[in-house]
Amino acid sequence: QVQLVESEGGLVQAGGSLRLSCAASGNTFRISVMGWYRQAPGKQRELVASITSGGRTNYADSVKGRFTISRDNAMPQVYLQMNSLKPEDTAVYYCHVLVTSSNYWGQGTQVTVSS
Repeated sequence: QVQLVESEGGLVQAGGSLRLSCAASGNTFRISVMGWYRQAPGKQRELVASITSGGRTNYADSVKGRFTISRDNAMPQVYLQMNSLKPEDTAVYYCHVLVTSSNYWGQGTQVTVSS
C-alpha cells in the first residue's frame, strides 16, 4: 500500500504560478511512475504530466512549456510547477503513482484560476 498526501492548491489569477507537491509513504520502494492528473467539472480525468524513476517526463499538450514536473526519489515526492496559468487549468488535481501494476491516488486538491 502507498499513501499520498498532496499540498493545498489554491486560487490564483491568470498568468500566475502555483506549485503542487505530493508526498508518498508506505510501500514506496517499488514506485515507478509518479504524476499528476486533473479533472474539471463535467470532464473526464486527464493526465497532466508524469515522470519515471529515471526522470523521463511526459506532458499533456495543453501544459507543455508552462508546467514542469519533478520528483525526489529519496523522499519520495513529486512536484508540479505551474506557470502562466490559464482559467482552463481550473480543476481538481490528483497525484498518482504506479507501483508495479497498481495505481494509487491522492485525495485531490482544487486549483482555481481566475480571469
